[in-house]
Amino acid sequence: MGDGTKAGAEPDDAIFERDYLDDDNEEELEPEVTLGVLWKPKEPWDFHSLLPQHFPSKAGGAPAWLDPVNLPSGKSSCCDFCGDPLRFVMQVYVPDGWKETTFHRAFFVFMCPSMSCLQLDQREQGKDKAANPRRSVKVFRCQLPRINAFYTPEEPKGCVGSQCSGAHRSRLCDWCGTWKGEILCSHCSKASYCSRKHQELHWHASHENDCSQIPGSPDASILPVAAKVFPGHAWPEYAVDHEPEPSCSTSSIKDNSELMMVEGEVESDAMMQLFMDQFEVFFVLWPMLPYS
Repeated sequence: MGDGTKAGAEPDDAIFERDYLDDDNEEELEPEVTLGVLWKPKEPWDFHSLLPQHFPSKAGGAPAWLDPVNLPSGKSSCCDFCGDPLRFVMQVYVPDGWKETTFHRAFFVFMCPSMSCLQLDQREQGKDKAANPRRSVKVFRCQLPRINAFYTPEEPKGCVGSQCSGAHRSRLCDWCGTWKGEILCSHCSKASYCSRKHQELHWHASHENDCSQIPGSPDASILPVAAKVFPGHAWPEYAVDHEPEPSCSTSSIKDNSELMMVEGEVESDAMMQLFMDQFEVFFVLWPMLPYS
């Protein structure tokens, strides 16, 4: 044959594919499992390590957005049932160094705190998924190449305070600290919010008194500077460490579980167990970049 391939011989790509077929005589490899262990930050460096430029995995508090400028917005940041902004649950940093475009990669989990919305989400899952399903739990994926507009190629080490202030960031909501603050207070033009609801919550919580004390507002002569208002809409913040799952046999897991139940070390919450058994979390991939 003109290309040098012998008659009846398989092309090289077929041989390559065949080499990767499962062999019945070979033991099947079990997938590696990584566990996330939560711990409460206490020292100043613990909190500093949760800033975006250190690519943290964390739960609660406010998200450390990987791309600090191009954030999800509009309906994608809200519950599809009640329309309220979703609350941040956790984020996991899972870089993929095999591809240049995924050198930095993180997943961000959000949910509506309303149980009624979660129940509606559960019912919605039984419908046709192709018919634009509504969700009260959403997961966003963000990825960046190693060379990008926000971070240095190497993660800063041993830095404190202004020594690694990070890149320019979008203005966030002064109430939740999660989504873009695109709505300004009409009185002081300083406070910003992601929604009218968060603006109302902040107003009744503290901003009604603070607004007139901010320089530039109509009644700014009372006090020069207003006290900083911390987010009042977030769950407690925890850091997450990644650890490989310890290897153990199925029988030992069963024995340990039975032992713990006998000794009373495991207390089951009937409502939460029922919820976890019935509710399925869908990873929602939104058609937007870099968060999708």
